Amino acid sequence: MSLTQLNTEQLIAKCREQDQNAQLETYNRYYKAMYNTALRIIKDTTEAEDIMQESFLIAFTKLSMLDDNALFGAWLKRIVINLSLTTSQKKDIHKEVALETIEYALTDSDGVTDEDLISIKADTILNTLMQLRDSYSTALSLHLIEGYDYEEICQIMNISYSNCRTLISRAKESLRKKLQFV
Repeated sequence: MSLTQLNTEQLIAKCREQDQNAQLETYNRYYKAMYNTALRIIKDTTEAEDIMQESFLIAFTKLSMLDDNALFGAWLKRIVINLSLTTSQKKDIHKEVALETIEYALTDSDGVTDEDLISIKADTILNTLMQLRDSYSTALSLHLIEGYDYEEICQIMNISYSNCRTLISRAKESLRKKLQFV
């Protein structure tokens, strides 16, 4: 049976045996999702790539710490998020772009399908999300895009439950206000 036909548990079992082909297959299965997760937090493509690759190295070298092979994806995502947050805090990223400096324009709707409009709306929301304060964009990304609940976000961001709810509420309001002008 080829590696592409193995389920995650079987593949991770081979990775535990230092099978480099299994590690490559695991990388190929997860790298896009992990890159996107890092990019939403760190907001820099090259930095997100570095974080993604470093996360895989950490995961493969510390695979013995993983209790259940079936949970590899969630475990890897947690590594990516923690590494992204650590990197973001180290660099103290506080780049805010004034909304007036960004131009959004749709001049002609001929030839634009509903799918195109949905894609444009999603891109607009994601771009606007990236313009929010770091704490807002991180909290909203974790909650709305990654699907973490408040308790998990509290642990990841090291904040209290009430602070988390307030942070997400204010982040949503800030996002709504910025999207009104788009």
